[in-house]
Amino acid sequence: MDTERLNNFVGKMLSDLGGAASVPMVRIGDTLGLYKVLQSSGPLTPGELSARTRVHERYLREWLSFNAASGYLSYDAESGRFELLPEQAMVFAVEDSPVNMMGAFDLMAAMQKNQGQIEESFSTGSGVPWGSLQCMFCATARFFRPGYQNNLVQHWLPALDGVVAKLEKGAAVADVGCGCGWSTVIMAKAFPNSRFTGYDYHEASIDDARIHAREHGVEGNTRFEVGTAKDIPADGFDLVTFFDCLHDMGDPEGAATHVKRMLKPDGTWMIVEPMAGDRLEDNLNPVGRLYYAGSTMICVPTSLSQEVGAALGAQAGEARLRDVVTAGGFGHVRRAAETPFNMILEARA
Repeated sequence: MDTERLNNFVGKMLSDLGGAASVPMVRIGDTLGLYKVLQSSGPLTPGELSARTRVHERYLREWLSFNAASGYLSYDAESGRFELLPEQAMVFAVEDSPVNMMGAFDLMAAMQKNQGQIEESFSTGSGVPWGSLQCMFCATARFFRPGYQNNLVQHWLPALDGVVAKLEKGAAVADVGCGCGWSTVIMAKAFPNSRFTGYDYHEASIDDARIHAREHGVEGNTRFEVGTAKDIPADGFDLVTFFDCLHDMGDPEGAATHVKRMLKPDGTWMIVEPMAGDRLEDNLNPVGRLYYAGSTMICVPTSLSQEVGAALGAQAGEARLRDVVTAGGFGHVRRAAETPFNMILEARA
């Protein structure tokens, strides 16, 4: 027994347990608007925050103390005030921040809520349909939205060969696996001359997507339809997009084959997937740790519940994804862009 190694490991466990405890604590602060009040008001005592929010002071004292102990708030012992620093606000309070992580906390809570269903599947090997995962589709939409908001129009689409010029002129776009429609809406707002159709097999997500389109004023060039990746009847698209969904599909190679039929001869398929190396040892890092958890609790069960059940997983890696895309008939595949969380592949015939 190496005592030092044991103590270091126990210290890691304490840190991990503190992180797990932060899920309900942070979500309470989000739901009650506490982080946003702290962002706009500056340093406050528990009593001052209570007066501004009408939240009970005794609860606030514990909540604020937890956040200070976690490094989520700054605390000044002399004044007894707690402060949300600008860097902390980027994570907890600024909705369009590229590092807003409130959706990630919602995802952690949703995974815990669905533990029983997934645990049972460990024994049976069966899948769990996306629609059966409680609280998942809204949490997922919120998790991905900041990345799309800050990268899609600014970096990812310009990295594709000739696509922006087509979109500016007027192109036909299919956003497959669109979920609650944020990716579709963001593109539609940026390129009003183009026509966008979002497809998803989850009806409740499509309902939300239609609401978002209406709220953001893009109903004129956007529509949403319920359908699977292999059932879309239309063709003649200039651009087909898959945002963080190819690895969730039961038959990704079949989906790739259908995308080939959907596109014009000079069309482009943009595939956004979680960042991953091709070997397990490449993914033993904080990002890989989160994605393997999501893959276990969300991606693999969803795929196994569908036909074929390929179960690529969220850490499939670029080489495996290339195999899927080329199996669908695409001759040219390249990594066009990347972030710490995503890789963006461009596929052409």
